[in-house]
Amino acid sequence: PLTFKEKFRLFARQTYDPATIAGAALGAAISQSHNGDPKYGEGWGPYGERFGAAMANLTSQNFFGGVLLAAAFHEDPRYFRRGPQYGFWDRFGYSLSRVVIARTDNGTDRFSYSSTLGMAMGIGLSNTYYPASSVNGAEIASRFGTSLISSALSNILPEFWPDIHQKLFHKRVKPQSASGPSKTAVPSVPSIKEGSAGPK
Repeated sequence: PLTFKEKFRLFARQTYDPATIAGAALGAAISQSHNGDPKYGEGWGPYGERFGAAMANLTSQNFFGGVLLAAAFHEDPRYFRRGPQYGFWDRFGYSLSRVVIARTDNGTDRFSYSSTLGMAMGIGLSNTYYPASSVNGAEIASRFGTSLISSALSNILPEFWPDIHQKLFHKRVKPQSASGPSKTAVPSVPSIKEGSAGPK
């Protein structure tokens, strides 16, 4: 099991990973294109506010879910791969289910209190810096649903990427002698992928 300090380090790596920041920038741009929630307005200033809000959402949800509540409920915030020994649909369903199912520090599976409550706490905090027009029951419910969906979808990549990487980027090593057998060098694939891309 991870210690509190290790859970905090994992949270920091996940939250401030370049891909996470790029995703927040893209989400802010999409919201900006049709002046969606949070309704900060149009122009570069409001775009900066949208991007800041997106990063604040990720940071708060990841911190609450992946550090404070994960420690309190003794849950492991890492994503554990199902692995290629299972079929595609089995792995696909498993990866989506991990948004509401967590592995505890002692290795058992149960409902993910830390992830679910962490999302709710992060969304509640966002109501303090969202514009008033974007703070209502329907918008809060929409944000919670979006967070669940994005977290579930973010598990697909760590589940399947090692297999894709192995197929696309493995290197064939030429035999050193004409009579020697050819060898294939395959990069090692970790059995555990740290985290979920989603806000956890």
